[in-house]
Amino acid sequence: MKKRNLVFSLLLLVAAVLIFATPIGPLPGFFIGGEAAATPQTWPDTAEVDEIYLKVPGTIPRVVIIWVVQVEGELYVVGSNSSGWVQRIGSRAPVELGLLGKTYALTALSTGIDLSTVITAYKDKYRPNYPDIVAGFPAVAEGRDAFSVFRLIPRTQT
Repeated sequence: MKKRNLVFSLLLLVAAVLIFATPIGPLPGFFIGGEAAATPQTWPDTAEVDEIYLKVPGTIPRVVIIWVVQVEGELYVVGSNSSGWVQRIGSRAPVELGLLGKTYALTALSTGIDLSTVITAYKDKYRPNYPDIVAGFPAVAEGRDAFSVFRLIPRTQT
């Protein structure tokens, strides 16, 4: 009986660690997974990719599941300025991107791209599958001070 309780307790502990260590929906995790890969010269088309994993730095790194858009071949993510992952990036930080089973070492760079360009790309991409969420997006004028836009670039670029 004691042995069975010990095994059950260990399994429960492992399950709890996995639940809290991997990102699930809006809850961040610690592990990004995927096979490490060199950053491609040209990103694959992400039109059919709804979510990516983004690992941001910190004493305990944070992995979030977020949306991504491609504008003129570049990858962009948008986050609320009050979000922990956005605050960890600041204006520039090393990140890891989990995309299509591969993990890329990148830099998230706060960019001066017009927010309306990226929001339009988000709306065009996500409206068909997530109409209620997209309908709730704030107007660009409201979002300028509330959101940050990051371009994901290879770590070797400046």
